[in-house]
Amino acid sequence: MTTAPGTVLVVEDEPSIADVLAIALRYHGFEVMIAGTVREALAAAGRTRPDVALLDVMLPDGDGRALGRELRAGRPDLALVFLTARDSPAEIVGALGFGDDYITKPFNIDEVVARIGAVLRRTRPADVIPQRPPLRYGDLELDETTYSVRRAGRTVELTPTEYALLRFLVRNGGRIVPKEQLLRHVWQYEHTPPESTVVETYISYLRRKLDTLGPPVITTRRGVGYGLA
Repeated sequence: MTTAPGTVLVVEDEPSIADVLAIALRYHGFEVMIAGTVREALAAAGRTRPDVALLDVMLPDGDGRALGRELRAGRPDLALVFLTARDSPAEIVGALGFGDDYITKPFNIDEVVARIGAVLRRTRPADVIPQRPPLRYGDLELDETTYSVRRAGRTVELTPTEYALLRFLVRNGGRIVPKEQLLRHVWQYEHTPPESTVVETYISYLRRKLDTLGPPVITTRRGVGYGLA
């Protein structure tokens, strides 16, 4: 049984944004709590001890930065990441004065997940970060604790989405995975857009990065999907 890499308290008053963040974070193994107001956030933090709070700066009943100070007053080890549409230098410096990171809207969901993982690696002692056994397929090795990839012993720099796609292919071994299944599990699409080429695009990204280190590793079954050689 694997342990979640951490618990994230998402404090965002836009339900659609909160849902997207929760889906992405849960896919990457995080436990997630959602709150839409300062009051809800304080109640959620009191029930469960989150490892990081992802806080919208502008909330309907208060300021996310003030909420961050209050949360950290009771939990000095709590990591704080702020979300805001304001990107002036004064705003950024003010938030980073006591927070651990600052992300402006509109944001890339992969970047949010990656930066939360980076914050946790910086702020939590190594001995409390759960270690997962690496996933292996041929000369590929995926570290599920650091989200890093190596091929033939050499590090491969992947984006979070590229990593999620490769991990799903590795977990399916040599089986051909239909494109529709990849869209559901990696991109959380419930209904496949007929014109979508996102899978083909990311497969090409992976091939460019992996095939420089060895023989082609990703195979294509035309009209069906993709797998590993």
